[in-house]
Amino acid sequence: MLAPHIGIFGRRNYGKSSLLNYLTDQRISIVSDTPGTTTDPVRKSMELLGVGPVVWVDTAGVDDDQDELGRLRVLKTHEMLSQCDLVLIVVSNNRFDREEQALVEACLSRKTPFLLIYTRVDVSVPEAAFLADLRQRYGQEVIEVSVLDPRYRSPLCTAIREALPESSYVSKGLLDDVVSPGDTVVLVTPIDSSAPEGRMILPQVQVLRNLMDLHAMAYFCQPSELQRTLLSLQQPPRLVVTDSQAFAQVKQIVPESIPLTSFSVVLARAKGLFSDYVKGTPFISRLRDGDRVLILESCTHNVTCDDIGRVKLPKLLAKHTGRQLECEVVSGLTSLSRPITDYSMVIQCGGCVITHKQLVSRLMPAIVAGIPVSNYGLAIAYMTGIFERSMQVFAPTLQQQ
Repeated sequence: MLAPHIGIFGRRNYGKSSLLNYLTDQRISIVSDTPGTTTDPVRKSMELLGVGPVVWVDTAGVDDDQDELGRLRVLKTHEMLSQCDLVLIVVSNNRFDREEQALVEACLSRKTPFLLIYTRVDVSVPEAAFLADLRQRYGQEVIEVSVLDPRYRSPLCTAIREALPESSYVSKGLLDDVVSPGDTVVLVTPIDSSAPEGRMILPQVQVLRNLMDLHAMAYFCQPSELQRTLLSLQQPPRLVVTDSQAFAQVKQIVPESIPLTSFSVVLARAKGLFSDYVKGTPFISRLRDGDRVLILESCTHNVTCDDIGRVKLPKLLAKHTGRQLECEVVSGLTSLSRPITDYSMVIQCGGCVITHKQLVSRLMPAIVAGIPVSNYGLAIAYMTGIFERSMQVFAPTLQQQ
C-alpha cells in the first residue's frame, strides 16, 4: 500500500511551512514572513511511529486570492484536499472565518478526517472562548502548538496517528484470501517496448511480494514460455496472473480448469471500487458513435507506439464496439478539461502509483453522476472474451461486497 497523505492547510503566514519543518525535524519548506512564499504543494516522505511511511503535504495559503495567480494557487490547494487521507487545518490569531469554514466543509463532504491546529501560541495566545466555540462546533479539541518548543511535537504526532484512518496504511494483501502457503502461482509478464528498462512494473512487484509473504511459490515467464512452464510443474498452479495486454494469447494456453486473471484486476480489487468496475465494464458494448470515453492514467511516462492507454485500449474499443468513439487520455491527478458529464464512460488504469483515497476521489464524481466506470484490466478482459473467467477466482469475495 502507498503511504497515506497528510495535508497542511490554512491561511498565509500562519506557520504551515514551519509546522512541516517542525514535524519532520528538517528544513523542507522555505519559511518567510513574506505572504505567499509557498506556491505549489511541497511533499515530504517520513516514517511516522506506529503508522509507517507517510507523505506530508505543505500547501499555499487559502486566502491568497488577491490576483489571478493567487486564485490559481488557492484552486491548486483545494484540489489537494481530495488527495489527502488526513487534513491539518492551521488556525491562529483567534480567527476562524469563511476560509477555515470552507476547509472544514470540504473535509466533511469528502468524509476526510481533519484536525484543528492552533499554531504560533508563543505569538498569539488562544482565547478560551475561541477554543470552546470550535470544540462545540466540531466535537474535537483544538491542538495548540509552538514550533519553537519541541515538547509539542510528540503529543501532536500522537494526535495525528490516532486521527489517521487505519485503512489508509493497513491493508490486506492482494491475494491473501485466494492463495495459501505452498500454492503455486504463475506470473506471465510480457517484455515489450512499454516495459520499463531493467525492472518489473509496480503491480507485478506488488503481487510477487504478496506471494512471498504468503509463502507461496511464484514462477515468472513471458507468454512465449508459458506452455513450457505449465508443463514443467508437477501439478496445475493455483492461479495464473498475466499482464492485461497478453490476455488474448495467454487464455489460449491456460486450460479452463486453471483460474486466470490479470495484475490489473488484482490491483483493482485491492484498491477499492471493484464492484463498480464489475458493474460498469459491460457498458462498453452499449457505447455509440460519438461517445466520449475518458481514460485516466495515474502515472506519467514516455509514450510508445505500444502505449496501452493511448494506443492499444482505443484500438480495442473501436474494434469491439465497431463505433467511432472519442477517447481522451488524462494523466496524473490533474483537473479535467471538461465536466465529467461530458463523458459516456470512464476507464481507470491500475492506479498502482496513487493511494486508495486518491483513486476513489478521482472516480467518485463519475460514479455519483451515474457514469459507468471500468479499469484497464477489466475492460481488456471484457473485450477479449475473458471477463467472466478473470472474475471467477474472486467470485466468493465479490458476492460479499
